[in-house]
Order: sequence, then structure tokens, then C-alpha cells
Amino acid sequence: MSDNQTPAPALLNPRSARSGKNNYELYSWLFMRISGIILVFLVLGHLFIMNILDGGVQRINFGFVAGRWASPFWQVWDLLQLWLAMLHGGNGLRTIINDYAENDRTRSFLKYLLLVTVVFIVLLGTLVIFTFDPNIS
Repeated sequence: MSDNQTPAPALLNPRSARSGKNNYELYSWLFMRISGIILVFLVLGHLFIMNILDGGVQRINFGFVAGRWASPFWQVWDLLQLWLAMLHGGNGLRTIINDYAENDRTRSFLKYLLLVTVVFIVLLGTLVIFTFDPNIS
């Protein structure tokens, strides 16, 4: 080594032991991949059925939704879309908040607001799907 070069800094040992940490981020990462694949099939299937097989969006009205949600198959299909899309999107936004919110209080507030919003929309959507009354007069 020449005189004007500084020695390379010592590398820290890699984290080998988890030391009590949970694998939340690993499971979050796996969930994003699996839910994304499932959502591709659910959403593309939804678009294909609604726009090609069922005659297009001009047919969608209260009666159409009432007839569709009379079937448990469509209730579960739409419920899966709702839950997976909201949890997938919420998890993605949580990651963005963790990456870009520098202040701990701001990060906590935004993540709390995101949690409340996701839970509210999932609960409201689930309630609408399962309590939908086609006989409203």
C-alpha cells in the first residue's frame, strides 16, 4: 500500500442471529408478492367478465349489482378484491411512509392515519357487500 492511501474501513459482522426480532418485513414483502399475483387474476378476470362477457359497463346499475351480489361466488370475488387491494395498497403506502417521512412523529401519525383509513374502508366495503338489500324501496 502506498503512503497516500488510507486503509479500507473494517467491515461490521453481518447480522446472523435474529436476536428476538420478528420477521414482519419479510412477511410483508411476501404478502406483497402473493397478493399482487392474486390481484392480477382477480382484477383481469373482473375486467374481462364485466367488459366483454357481461356486455360492458353501460349495463351496470343497481339491478345489475343486486343480481350479481345475489350469488355468494360474486360476493366472495368482490370481497377478495376489496381486501387484497386495500391491504396491498396500504402495505405499499406504509413502506413509502417509512422511506420518506423523516420525523418520527410525522411517520407515526401518517401510519396511524393510513391504518384507520384502510380499516374503515375494508369494514365499510365488507358491510356493504354482505348487507346489500336489493329490495330497498
